[in-house]
Amino acid sequence: MNIENIYKIAGIHPVLGDKNTARLVINKDKIIDSNTVEGLVVKAREIKDGVNVEIRLKKNTVIENPVHLCFGITDSQAIQKIIINVETEENSGISILAHCVFPNATDVKHIMDGKIRVGKGSRYSYYERHIHGEYGGTTVIPKARIVLEERARFKTEFELLKGRVGTIDIDYEIVCKKDSVMELATRISGTGNDVIKIKEAGQLIGENARGVLRSKIALRHNARAEIINKLIASGRYSRGHVDCSEIIRDNAVASAIPIVEVKNSTAQVTHEAAIGSVDTRQLQTLMSRRISEDKAIDLIIEGMLG
Repeated sequence: MNIENIYKIAGIHPVLGDKNTARLVINKDKIIDSNTVEGLVVKAREIKDGVNVEIRLKKNTVIENPVHLCFGITDSQAIQKIIINVETEENSGISILAHCVFPNATDVKHIMDGKIRVGKGSRYSYYERHIHGEYGGTTVIPKARIVLEERARFKTEFELLKGRVGTIDIDYEIVCKKDSVMELATRISGTGNDVIKIKEAGQLIGENARGVLRSKIALRHNARAEIINKLIASGRYSRGHVDCSEIIRDNAVASAIPIVEVKNSTAQVTHEAAIGSVDTRQLQTLMSRRISEDKAIDLIIEGMLG
């Protein structure tokens, strides 16, 4: 399968060659395609087994079209290291669509180490979609350290719903200053002997800081998941919420550990965690409409992850 087909699978082929859309396309440790637009500075250089990327959004710049990032490996065995540093200057805005594509992986390791600073009054959204193959030979290790300055907004969504997960080990830590807002959402479907580990921590240190951590995980067969969500509220009138939902089937095993700490009498953090099988009433309702049990379970899980 050539690289062009991989991009088509990822759904980014319409932007290739578009001068009005910023993008960076990487296969293993090679920069395949790149483009930038006014107000956005992107510097990428190839390193051993990967690429070092620096992204800077200039002050008072709002990028209209989503920026496309594609990190892929077409080989069945390889290592890919992405070191990425992002800074958005004051009163700027950017939306990023990132695709990580590993369709042929039997022994592939994708390591991402990110540092992000969202400037005062700026907005940064990051939607990350993973597309894996059927072999379960992918190991994904994303790590990010994020700082939100005053009135900054940060939103990220991570999705891995098709293909075998393999092993994924997410480690995100966010510091929220005055009047900033963070939203983290993760949706993953695991099968076979997939292993899912998620560790997310938010520190609401600024006055009126807001934060939400949401995880939705579906597990089948012998898949395993361990979710640790932590919110610490020390800023005056800061607010946070942790929400983790997991559905298990067959011999799957799941654990959810919500940790909340409140260090200011005016702050508040709530949490909710639910682990269990498919709702019996929903299953019976769907089966009464002549939908098979397996298909009904698929529909319920899709609804939960949607």
